[in-house]
Amino acid sequence: MKAAWYERLGPAREVLIVDETAVPTVNPGEVLVRVHASGINPSDVKQRSGWGGLKMRSARVIPHNDGAGVIEAVGEGVAPERVGERVWLYKATFSHSMGTAAEYVVVPSNQAVPLPGTTDFAEAACLGVPAMTAHHCLFKDGAIEGQTVLVTGGAGAVGYYAVQLAKWGGAQVITTVSSEVKAKAARAAGADHVLNYKTENVVEQIRDITGHRTGIDRVVEVDFAGNLSMNLAVLKTNSVIATYASDSDFNAQIPFYSLIYKNLTVHYVLVYAMSEAAHRAAIQDITTCLTTGILKHQIAHRYSLDQIATAHEMQESGTVTGKLVIQF
Repeated sequence: MKAAWYERLGPAREVLIVDETAVPTVNPGEVLVRVHASGINPSDVKQRSGWGGLKMRSARVIPHNDGAGVIEAVGEGVAPERVGERVWLYKATFSHSMGTAAEYVVVPSNQAVPLPGTTDFAEAACLGVPAMTAHHCLFKDGAIEGQTVLVTGGAGAVGYYAVQLAKWGGAQVITTVSSEVKAKAARAAGADHVLNYKTENVVEQIRDITGHRTGIDRVVEVDFAGNLSMNLAVLKTNSVIATYASDSDFNAQIPFYSLIYKNLTVHYVLVYAMSEAAHRAAIQDITTCLTTGILKHQIAHRYSLDQIATAHEMQESGTVTGKLVIQF
C-alpha cells in the first residue's frame, strides 16, 4: 500500500516519506479500513514536529488520527457483517502508531464508527478530534438547553462544530472571531452573535447581549491563558470553562481566587484521554446530527498523499479557516 510516514521528528518536508509499505495485519477486535480520506489536526503536526517536547512513540509513525473509508476485513470477535461498511475513524495512531495517511489502516472496531450515507468521506474525515472535542466541552456536565454558551474561535475546527452542536442542544451561542471571513463561517454554523475580538470590545458586547446581571453559562475555549481575563469578566457564578488548548502560554498561572469567587469549574478536554463513555456519548449525538443533516463541514483544502508535506505546512501556518483533508 502507499503511505506517508516519519522515522524522526522535525519539519514536514524534511521528515515525511511517501512510499510503499505492507498492509497492516488485522488482530482480534480490529478492522481493516480502506482509507478514502484522511483528516489533519493540529495534534498530528505537533506530534510530527516534536512540539512542546513530544517524543517519537515508535520507530515509524504513519500520521493522522482521523479519517474515513470502508471496512475490508475484520479480526476475530468482530461481526463479519461489518465488511463493506462505510465508517469514520478516530484515534487511529494510538493502537499501532499507524494512522490514516495510508491506503489502509487498522483500528479497534469501536473506533470505526458507522457513517450515514448522507455524509461523504472527506466530510467524515473532519469529524474525529474536532467534533468529539466540541461535544465533550459542551455536554460533559449534561444538557445545555436554555443556557448561553460562548465559543471562542467559532470558525476553527473545534469551534465550528461547537457552534452547531450548541445550537442543536438548545443554547444561545455567542462566538468570537478575528476576521470577516471567519465571521461568515461562524454565522454559517448558526451562531446567534458573532464578535470580532480585534475590532470590538468583547466584554462590553457580551454584557449588552446577556444583560449586565446575567452572563455566560459555559465557555468552549481555544486559548485558556489568552482569554482567561475576558472569561472571568463575563462568566456567571457557578459557570464552566471547558478548554482544549492554550496557545498563548504553556505555563499560565491560575488566578485561584478569581476563579473560586465565582465557584467556576474548569474542564481540560483532550479527546485522546476522554473516557470510553464520553466517546460513546459523542458518537451517539454526532451520528444523530449526521443522520438528520444538522452538521455542516468546513473543508478548506484537499490534497493528494504526495502533497502531505505541503498540507502539514499549511496546517502549521495558522492561516487556514476549515479542515485540511488528504484524499485517496
